[in-house]
Amino acid sequence: MNSFDEIYILDLHGNSKKKEKGVDGSKDENVFDIQQGVSINIFIKSGKKKENDLAKVFYYDLLGTRNMKYEYLLDSSFKNIPFKEILPNSPFYFFLPSNSNNIETYELGFSMADFFNIGVTGTVTGNDNQLIGANHAELKERLESIINSSIDSTLIKPIEYRPFDKKVMYFVETFIKNPYPQISVPDSYRSRYTVMKHLANSDNHCLIIGRQGQVVGDMPWNIIFISNNIVDLNMFYRGGGVVNPLYLYPDSTDQQSFAQGAVRTPNLNMQIVAQMAAQLELTFTPEKEAQPGTFAPIDILDYIYAVLHSPTYREKYKEFLKIDFPRVPYPSDVATFWQLVRLGGELRQIHLLESPSVERYITQYPESGSNQVTAIQFRATEQPDGDGAVGRVYINDTQYFDSVPQRAWEFFIGGYQPAQKWLKDRKGRTLDYTDILHYQKIIVALTETHKCMQAIDAIAIEAI
Repeated sequence: MNSFDEIYILDLHGNSKKKEKGVDGSKDENVFDIQQGVSINIFIKSGKKKENDLAKVFYYDLLGTRNMKYEYLLDSSFKNIPFKEILPNSPFYFFLPSNSNNIETYELGFSMADFFNIGVTGTVTGNDNQLIGANHAELKERLESIINSSIDSTLIKPIEYRPFDKKVMYFVETFIKNPYPQISVPDSYRSRYTVMKHLANSDNHCLIIGRQGQVVGDMPWNIIFISNNIVDLNMFYRGGGVVNPLYLYPDSTDQQSFAQGAVRTPNLNMQIVAQMAAQLELTFTPEKEAQPGTFAPIDILDYIYAVLHSPTYREKYKEFLKIDFPRVPYPSDVATFWQLVRLGGELRQIHLLESPSVERYITQYPESGSNQVTAIQFRATEQPDGDGAVGRVYINDTQYFDSVPQRAWEFFIGGYQPAQKWLKDRKGRTLDYTDILHYQKIIVALTETHKCMQAIDAIAIEAI
């Protein structure tokens, strides 16, 4: 915009991962045989623009089939394309029509990129088939078959592999310090040890937050989750979620005593915390206390978790959430703050599968059989009512989970649909009793998440 006088953007869309549709409901297709969307851009420099002026920007877009786009381009000239001027504004300068009406309100919040002192993208083994296992016993047996000896069990740690899908991993600081050279830990191994150690050997939580590019189509932003374990790079669709521990622990050579008696420190930007404390007229304490008039790191985490699950927040600021880490509004008053803390805490426990509510199953698994996952399908059995359709999730020709809300089946977290992803990742495998119960917990968790989000919105709608 500094360099040119006029910019014309003809957006032909066609990104296969966005799953967009034309105005007539037709599938949006690419003009080329590629996944990435395409645009035609014309940049004009006439020399007439004054030194401090910015270019005028004009935009038009086409959504629909490839043939429709070909025909439009063949039949059009530059002059008869109905470009409309758009006004890219600071700080993002969108080169597409955007709702920037809320930018001033949005900018008043604190950025999640600034709130945690340290954060890192998830762990990459470079060799999941060898270094990641479904459970401790399986991975231990696999590794011991490689080294032909007993392995130190403390090197096997839980890992948040995908939403609601915990596994275990062989966790060493670097491949150089690998105590078992027979185990192939490639040069690409990146455990993110300096951050992940605060989750591997301690009592802790981490907030996992993604940024642009991980939301499919026009779905609401949903790239946030919680964990108390090491986190995999591909925890979110297309990877890249940043893992932010709530606390940092001092270094210790004794992994077993890492959390015993250690004085941990909040991994928080204390300037933001101080502003929050001043607005709420509360005293911040590094650990949760029963003393009235105080709040702690876990309260702030729960407040953030609630706000970022507000449907109104996600819709209101959707244009900004597409391009950067979210900004969270400072709490407006202490009563609203504590209400959101409570709901955020409930949601945190649901997502960790620690809430008693996830044990109250709403589904059944009525048919006996092989329990092998071969053909996954949702079949509606009841017509939609106020709570949506209910159906059966088949794992093979005869066995199914019954009374599954379609809303839970289609629910997105981190760009994935966990109710579908969990089963797809087990295709060809036989579910055991624990797996069957776990899947039923996932369905409850997704159903309860929707309810929590509505409750959060009822409180937060004015605060955001």
